[in-house]
Amino acid sequence: MPYLFGGLVVLNAVTLGYYLFLQQPSTTQTLKAAQDEIIQPLAFTNSAEYIPPVIGSKQ
Repeated sequence: MPYLFGGLVVLNAVTLGYYLFLQQPSTTQTLKAAQDEIIQPLAFTNSAEYIPPVIGSKQ
């Protein structure tokens, strides 16, 4: 039984190492669409003027 557990741990470590370091990620259509969306400028609204004053301040 300890050999089975040790083998599974080693197999898990090898699989994790393969997916983290050796396999190159492939770009999908969804990822490309999201990246194209990010490149476009985002609308920004400054909401700091709507924050109420700090309690205790004389404003």
